[in-house]
Amino acid sequence: MTETPQAPLNPDDLAALREASTATITTQLFKHGLRNTFLAGLTRVTADAPRMVGEAFTLRYIPAREDLDTLDVYDDYDHPQRAAIEQVGPGQILVVDCRGEGRAASAGNILLTRLAVRGAAGLVTDGTLRDIEEIGRLPLPVYATGAAAMTNLALHHAVDLQVPVGCAGVAVYPGDVLVGDADGVVCIPRHLVAVIARQAREQERLEAFITERITAGAPLCGTYPADAETLRAYEETLLAPSAKD
Repeated sequence: MTETPQAPLNPDDLAALREASTATITTQLFKHGLRNTFLAGLTRVTADAPRMVGEAFTLRYIPAREDLDTLDVYDDYDHPQRAAIEQVGPGQILVVDCRGEGRAASAGNILLTRLAVRGAAGLVTDGTLRDIEEIGRLPLPVYATGAAAMTNLALHHAVDLQVPVGCAGVAVYPGDVLVGDADGVVCIPRHLVAVIARQAREQERLEAFITERITAGAPLCGTYPADAETLRAYEETLLAPSAKD
């Protein structure tokens, strides 16, 4: 597939997304009319890995066929699964469309270790993974539905790279931005990244202020959601000099 070059993302937008939770981002996307952006059913396999933010690099599986999916296909280094591992670049997240099928793993520890060494920003699959104990120790953010020992060839046939895919029921296009935290993974359409990033950063800061007020005993009424008085108080904190000034 011939890819159309995409304009680079603004590093400040990516930094803003690293400050925002997936809950905040889904709320901002909801305000823009996007309701199906959270990849439900995935859990974070690598608990100690950093927050995940990066561009989607997609890999699509279809159901395996016994005459095609035999172990000797791995002698071909152009096999789409292996090619995907070697093509994912720094800052990209490999998104694997497994059709929600988890009886056979979508990848294992050696391939994910290679992703980590190449500087990938993460892996997301709506399937399962093998060698999950070893994967759990990688510095790479990894999200999956669980573990399975069976090789992917038993049920998965890798066919396409860098095409639109469905992952956990969400449409993911190459170059979209994925954010992952303890709650899971959200997909941001690339053309909305700049808008969502700024709005998500502001929502996080406002909600931190609101949480402080609630912790101090303020009632929900007038505080959450913030009324005009609460918003004025918040804006005053933005204008107040910091302790370092």
